Amino acid sequence: MKTTFSSDDLWNSVISVPPLARTTTGQIDREENRKIIQHLEAGGISTLLYGGNAILYHIALSEYAELLTMLTELSAADSLVIPSVGPGYGVMLDQADILRDYEFPTAMILPTRDIVTSQGVGRAVRKFVERFEKPAVLYIKHEGYIDVETTQQLVNDGLISCIKYAIVREETEDDPYLRDLVEVVDPGIIISGIGEQPAPVHMRDFGLTSFTSGCVCVAPYLSMKMLQALRAKDYAVAEEIRRQFSPLEDLRNSINPIRVLHRALELAEIAETGPIIPLLSELHDRDIPKVREAALTLKTADQSARPALT
Repeated sequence: MKTTFSSDDLWNSVISVPPLARTTTGQIDREENRKIIQHLEAGGISTLLYGGNAILYHIALSEYAELLTMLTELSAADSLVIPSVGPGYGVMLDQADILRDYEFPTAMILPTRDIVTSQGVGRAVRKFVERFEKPAVLYIKHEGYIDVETTQQLVNDGLISCIKYAIVREETEDDPYLRDLVEVVDPGIIISGIGEQPAPVHMRDFGLTSFTSGCVCVAPYLSMKMLQALRAKDYAVAEEIRRQFSPLEDLRNSINPIRVLHRALELAEIAETGPIIPLLSELHDRDIPKVREAALTLKTADQSARPALT
């Protein structure tokens, strides 16, 4: 596992956001998580961000060190692994104390819409970074969570390693907040945080440096090819690849992003992800065939796109 962080890490890889596999009795499953990590790394992915898809919103503090130890031991030497903390203030401070025993170069603060103010979020980020003694990933997911001015000050004070931007808009191009943000913060430290679908617009029109993805866990090679096409400004190729992700992404959007991805990896025979933990619930039986078909189709497309072995 890499113990340093730079903007090159964002430039070089799609930022994968994997689920966290668990056993049938709810414990963290080391072997199945190894399969997910190795599947991603074999497809060219070198950045793994454990956050919402891993359901770290609801992880027990008592198992946090176990998670960090596993991620340290299972990831490749040149992979950047970013765990998450929070979203509660007290929890993130306790997690900062645990994180200091490891060599993760940054950690992401999970966002919440409940009982927060913009200035309060700014203060929480400062207190966490002070406790962690390393900069944090700021995750902007909800309108009104943190204003541009507060974000700019956090960046200027060296408290932010990068920003994951994930406010969903009806029209990705029409985003006054993001437009204001990239005017005062270097877009080279901002990543598109909503998967393959808005990534071309975010990178082309706003200058964001890369994108996060959950479906990359099914098709890592294809997702990397899309990133490379966007880097080369080959938007036709990027759009062609993006469309291949749409069926599974559309199911995630219409049902639930985390629940669909958690089960999709199992249905695509990548890893046994196990039961989803409360406060979430399993997919309805009627949705499983649709998710299986979309996941297997995407996995097949990924395998077909890879160079033939000689």
